[in-house]
Amino acid sequence: MTASTTRRTTAARSRLAAVGSIAVAGALILTGCGDQTQDSGTESGSKSVAPLAEKLPQAIRDKGVIKVGSDIAYAPVEFKDDSGKTVGIDPDLAAAMGKQLGVTFQFENGTFDSLITGLRSKRYDIAMSAMTDTKDRQEGIDSDTGKKVGEGVDFVDYFTAGVSIYTQKGKNTDIKTWSDLCGKKIVVQRGTVSEDLAKAEAKKCTGGKTITIEPFDNDQQAQTRLRAGGAAAGSSDFPVAAYAVKTSGGGNDFQLVGEQVEAAPYGIAVAKTNTQLRDALKAALDAIIENGEYDKIIKKWGVEDGAVKEATINGGK
Repeated sequence: MTASTTRRTTAARSRLAAVGSIAVAGALILTGCGDQTQDSGTESGSKSVAPLAEKLPQAIRDKGVIKVGSDIAYAPVEFKDDSGKTVGIDPDLAAAMGKQLGVTFQFENGTFDSLITGLRSKRYDIAMSAMTDTKDRQEGIDSDTGKKVGEGVDFVDYFTAGVSIYTQKGKNTDIKTWSDLCGKKIVVQRGTVSEDLAKAEAKKCTGGKTITIEPFDNDQQAQTRLRAGGAAAGSSDFPVAAYAVKTSGGGNDFQLVGEQVEAAPYGIAVAKTNTQLRDALKAALDAIIENGEYDKIIKKWGVEDGAVKEATINGGK
């Protein structure tokens, strides 16, 4: 997800104009919900002969598992299907990378704004959760205060996405841009670039108006609030907003308004000290881009406009 100076803050996420073609197949219209429990049902890859296995740290090779911190409530990037299995863009990419590295990527569910902390405490080996790569996150800077709060992380960038506003269908038709939110309420996921953008825009409001911002632990809670008429608008990464518009209420609940903003890369977050794992992930991502698996996954989820041609380390600005 995205952060403050650019998108989801140091403790948070944004989930390019990533998916003008997010006509996600009907079979993909599934739902999920986030919590702090481990998702034991999501595994990808296998501990077998793999072309890039030797690039991994020996400790991970021995375990055969890469623990992934993720907010699994952000369809179509990661979410749970009707059977409780974690599915989406990130799990599919992780599975393809796992085949290259000979390990399983095990997704564990957590709130988005706790993922960097979980990475620091070594609860997770990586965080993969539509997390926008920003300089603040790379440097461990709190985007709200400008103060350093941690050692920062490295990113392996794998996708590009922007941020969108959406409203109840047929309502609040005067909202076209972020400045139109002055005097109104917006719902967002806590710690995301959407929250950061709303805070920044609120400071620009004039005439005694401001933007009332109501943050939630996950995007689905924000959608529920908007669906019930509890706010004028919501905001999230474009792939997520477009998916909600297409699927919620059979496409009758929400509508996208205005243009996407703040296009930036999604990155897999890795501890600064774990450069060997970072480089192994980059090699695996480059391998699935080269062999065509990456494009197949991106096309499956209807997000071709956000595809990248190669993996990049710390490409966020």
